[in-house]
Amino acid sequence: MSRISHIELDDRNLPPPTPEIEQERKVAIYDLIEQNSFTLPSREDRGLPDGPYHLGLAIRDKRLVFDINTEAGEKAAEFHLSLSPFRQVVKDYYQICESYFTAVKTMPPSQIETIDMARRGIHNEGSRVLQERLEGKAEVDTDTARRLFTLICVLHFGG
Repeated sequence: MSRISHIELDDRNLPPPTPEIEQERKVAIYDLIEQNSFTLPSREDRGLPDGPYHLGLAIRDKRLVFDINTEAGEKAAEFHLSLSPFRQVVKDYYQICESYFTAVKTMPPSQIETIDMARRGIHNEGSRVLQERLEGKAEVDTDTARRLFTLICVLHFGG
């Protein structure tokens, strides 16, 4: 099975998330576990254990770490991605999310919809960047990339 069955975020050194960010995080994890597509490509030098996989996400030494194990605890893969390609899109996403959360409290529905469309566009861009960065390391569908991008945002800015 080419899927993620468990996710653990290493957020030990991060400040506590805001209630809005905590909710986004819970929804992303729940949705990701419910439905995702995550495949590790085969390698010439070694076989890879089949999924489903347990995924650990962390930021260490300014790199995004994917720690992937089988359900039995066997190491399946680990790779580190530079955070540089994510910095601007994560920053943009956080700014538009702040605008959205403020708009929900004070603005009419038409303005909320406009901000939400922009938020989805930036989120799509983040998921596209993630899929590019994962090329050759893991294959994910668009919905999986979107949910993983949400979790990267939580880790990137420390909640």
